[in-house]
Parts: sequence; structure tokens; C-alpha cells
Amino acid sequence: MKIEAGRPDPLGATPVEGGVNFALASAHAEAVDLCLFTKAGETRLRLPGRAGPIWHGFVPGLKPGARYGYRVCGKWAPEAGHRFNSAKLLIDPYARIIDSKITWQAPMQPGKTKPDRRNSTEVMPKSVVAEIVRPDWQRPHHSWSGTVIYEAHPKGLTMTHPAIPAELRGRWAGLASEPILAHLRDLGVTAIELLPTCAYHDDRFLVEKGLSNYWGYQPVGFFAPEPRYCGPDPREEFREMVRRFHAAGIEVILDVVFNHTGEGDALGPMLSLRGIDNASYYRLGAGGSYIDETGTGNTLNLANPLALRLVMDCLRHWVEEMGVDGFRFDLAATLARGASGAIEPHAPFLTAIAQDPVLRGVKLIAEPWDIGPGGYYLGGFPHPFSEWNDRFRDDARRFWRGDRGMTGDIARRVAGSAELFDQHGRPATASVNFITAHDGFTLQDLVSFGEKQNLANGENNRDGHDANFSEALADPQAQAARKRALLATMILSQGVPMLLAGDEIGNSQGGNNNAYAQDNETGWVDWTAPDEELKTFVKRLIRIRKDHKVLRQTRFLHALERKQDGIRDLIWRLCSGEEPQPNDWNDPELRCIGVEIRGAAEGPAGDAGFEAVYLLLNAGPACSASLPTGRWTQLLDTARPEAAEEQFSAAETCLAAQSVQVFTRATPQETS
Repeated sequence: MKIEAGRPDPLGATPVEGGVNFALASAHAEAVDLCLFTKAGETRLRLPGRAGPIWHGFVPGLKPGARYGYRVCGKWAPEAGHRFNSAKLLIDPYARIIDSKITWQAPMQPGKTKPDRRNSTEVMPKSVVAEIVRPDWQRPHHSWSGTVIYEAHPKGLTMTHPAIPAELRGRWAGLASEPILAHLRDLGVTAIELLPTCAYHDDRFLVEKGLSNYWGYQPVGFFAPEPRYCGPDPREEFREMVRRFHAAGIEVILDVVFNHTGEGDALGPMLSLRGIDNASYYRLGAGGSYIDETGTGNTLNLANPLALRLVMDCLRHWVEEMGVDGFRFDLAATLARGASGAIEPHAPFLTAIAQDPVLRGVKLIAEPWDIGPGGYYLGGFPHPFSEWNDRFRDDARRFWRGDRGMTGDIARRVAGSAELFDQHGRPATASVNFITAHDGFTLQDLVSFGEKQNLANGENNRDGHDANFSEALADPQAQAARKRALLATMILSQGVPMLLAGDEIGNSQGGNNNAYAQDNETGWVDWTAPDEELKTFVKRLIRIRKDHKVLRQTRFLHALERKQDGIRDLIWRLCSGEEPQPNDWNDPELRCIGVEIRGAAEGPAGDAGFEAVYLLLNAGPACSASLPTGRWTQLLDTARPEAAEEQFSAAETCLAAQSVQVFTRATPQETS
């Protein structure tokens, strides 16, 4: 088998006429061997071409389906950041297919004080040459203001569903099967946000405990769909899943991890980037030590052009080749760090996204924190990013739990958290509001447990959040009331709501608030006895949100007078009907608050319709509340979830404890 010089672009393995072109980026390598695997064994071909940091070669006659890897030669000098070890077979970071899952085994270890010379070929998955196809995707293109997100694990959503054939459960085909599509269509969600879908690593400490990395937040093969979720054609199976979601009117958002890799710290395995060019791809400190701002042992260096190119090429790949409609960036504060390590508003990654013609048009969601200096960056990301708003999560939980002095905080969250996000022209949809997510309690556990129950993770219950703001309510009716109040607050607030898969049917994880290693009934959504009444309630909330544009505005509300009618766009009221004064907002015992919402004064006249909505939130005991002047229609009372909409002629309403009521009325412009 022979090899020719080939071309440096594009990176990865690219089938072309007559063969396959290979290109790998390593600024500090001394030589790169392409390793091809056939029934006869391994054939090593040294890449003959070099263009700057790109090593390249062309293999005539090679076709898609060929299995390959790399061995990269260079210095073993950890103190200078170099950890080259040609005994270790490496996964191409641009590989579009990886032939098996990645699970720690001893020969993957690179060595400590000197290189480990065990050949890792037998335990390493192989990269696979794949055709590059860019289909014409028929995307739903939902606006941000019309978006309702459903966060789900790509395997766990389907594993117990009785209507999905057993052979499809836990696979892309099962995820987009008709039972799941019908459920999501019926709810009214517009986007499914999937936990990591690219090839990831099962860590040593989990393997040695008989566990696995269920969530998938240890990426290695950034371009390749995770092999354990599919059959022999992973790319086409993934694309077919996307097509089915699109046909159902549902966008696909991927949770992507570019803040670190599954190679861990200096004691971790050599799987890909560590052996390709450790000093280029990772942030290093004194003596070549790994800077860890992610809590996983390493941090990708997106201030380096090679690492930044990898991320940008990967994102475009998932949009153009695989059809996805957006991304949620794990620990995105890390991605906003510049060459100095500080978070910068014009960090290379943020600047690259802003000017990219493919990526600036998809949905982008930042998890706006990491564990490094200044790492809590909520509200700091520029347009076009939206952000996970953990302040919404915590304030809503504490308000409905009855914590003192939370009414002012919940008011800010319901109005869109303008004090955090209303800057530099960002829209009100910059806030992604959630009560629960994969990381933490489910909604059912939030009202069932006062403390986490994580012993099954094998860490003596030390892992997972301690500040859950939960409460163990013994009465099932009290649990149901709290859940309905929390869901109504989230779905009817300004911003973009995100629902955790299974919350709508009462799914529990038995109090485990960190089920990252629980690839079993604990981590899977339980479909065996779904709470149909709760599902119907969630469906009704989403329908109310969709039917009343005033609840999903793009402009922030600042209690300013509207030019069209001289009425303020946001008016807060006490149960007496009076507007609260500063001493009322500062009253730690205030538990009930109402708000009139109209189209934003700063937007075009009639932009949100000529309508007013009145929300009442009561976290205290039962009480009466006066309604503003006018003829109101009651859309919802969470204490009577099955009650139909009704005209409301009384001057006041009776609010049950732990309840939300929603009213609407036309303004004079609409009725004249």
C-alpha cells in the first residue's frame, strides 16, 4: 500500500476521487504515522506532506469504511507540555465514525515519569473513513419566542417505554419512534435538547466500580455519533432521527462539551488530543501541569487556533451534515476564556461564532459558568447566545418552598431577569428558564426529598449538589400542588422554558441528584405508570403560552408607559389590588404577588397583541386577591387543574395555598 503527499485541507479523512485524503493538525509533532487496519492486521504509513502544523497524505484506492488511527512521534517532555508516545494508537478527532465505544483499559495509559510502551492497538476503537454528505435539511425554524425545550437523555428517554420495540430502545431509532414523537407533539414542545451524543469515554474510576459514564460528558470523538446508541450505520441512523423530529415540527439541539475531554489529568489515558499535540490543545500551567477549570482534570485551550478550528469545524459538521438546529454549551464560561485565561467578551470562540455564516443562525445556549476564576458569568454572553438561568431555578424553588423574602426575587424571574440579560440589545429570550435539569433532582424528587440520595454512585453521598432548595412533602396532594405551581411559574414567565424529560409524568430518580453513572432504572425515564393528569396540565400550560403572545415577548418589560394607550407594560399588585411600595417588597413575609403584563412599551405598538394577562402567584396560605378593573377570563387555576376557562365577573378571586391563577382580557384597542 502506498501513500502520496495529498492536501492539508480539509482536516480528517476525506474520500475523494481515487482514494482518501488524511490530514491531522499537530504543531509540535516530529512525524505522524497513519495506521490502517484490515483483516491482515495493521499497516503504518508515514504522512509525507506537511503544511505548517498540518500533516497530510493521500492513500490511492482506499474507500469509505476503511478503519484507521494515528501514531504521533515527538518528544516526551511533560515539563514542556509534550507527551508524545508512538506506542499509543490515537483516535482522529475529526473521525465521523468510531467503530466501538471507548472504555478505559490499562494499555491506554501514556506513562507517568516516562512513556508507557504498551501498544494500545487492541483496546482502542478505530476511526472509520466516512462519506461527507450535506443533505438539504427541512428544518422547523421555530423562533426563540415560540420555543419550548425538552431536555432528554438519548438513551434514557426510551428504555422503559412499553410501546417502543425492545430492539429500538436506547437507540436513535427509538428516540424518534412514533410513541416519543406523539408524546412530544401532544405536549407542544418545539425542541428536544439531547445530552451529549458524540463518542465519549467510560472513565477508569467508574469502570473499576462496575459503572459507566451514562450522561456522556467525557468527549473524545467530537464528530462521531456515540456507537452505543446505534447499529452499523451510525451517521445515517442519526440523520434519520433528525429527519423524523423535523417532520414532527421539533428542532434538535445537542448538548456539546468543548471545555474539556475524556483524557482527564496527567494520570488519565492517551486517547486522542493528548497524544496528537498536548501543548496545543490543552491549557497548561507551570511545569506542563494541566489547568483544570472544569473539574474534570483538563481544560481545552480555545485561544489556540488548532483547538478553536476543531470546535468550529465540529459545530458546522453537526449542523450541515447531521442536521441539528442548535447547541447547548456545557460549562461555556471556559469557552469564553482568552489567552490569559480570563473570561473576555471578545474571546476567540465568541468572536468566531458571531461571524460564522452557519453557526450564528442556529440556536446557541450557554451554561454560563465553570469552576475557574470569575467563572460565574450569568448574563455576560453576547448575542446570539441565550443562557441557562440558574437564578430562575433557585429563586422559584425557594419561593414556592416558602422561604422568607423571596417575592422580589421571583418577580424579577417572572419578568425575564432583565437585571441580568437586558444589555447590549439582547432579547428577553436570552434567559432559558428551568426548574430542573439532568444535573439535580427531578421535579418529583424536588417535592419528595429534603436531602440527596446518591449512595449508588459509590462516592459515599459526597457527589451532587447540596443546595437543592427541596422539601420532603408527605402529602401527595401537597406534592402535586407544588409541582403544578413550579411548572406554571416556569412555562408562563418571560424567557424560554426548558422542561426536563419525565417531569411531565412524575418521573423519580429515588432522590439521586447526580445520576451521571446510573445507566439503569434510576437514570432512565419511568414510563410504567405515567401521571396522565400532570401531563395534561403541562400540555395546557404550553398551549396557554403559545396562545398568548404577551407571555413570550422578545422585548424586556420595565413598567414603562405604552404610547398606544398610556398604560404601563408591567404593573405589580398586592392581594389588596394596590401597587407594592418599597417596604412591601422588603417584607420577608410577603408570599402572594400579582402582575399585569402587556406588550412591551419599548416594542412596536401591538407587537404582542392588544391583550393583558394577569398572573397571581401565592406561595402562602389561602387568601383572596382583588383583580384589576375590567372583564377578565380565567385561563387557569393550578388548584383546579381540570377546570375549564371561564368568564370572571367578580372583583376578587380566592387563591388556594401553593397556587397560580392566570387571567386575560382584551384592551380597549382590541374591543373598539
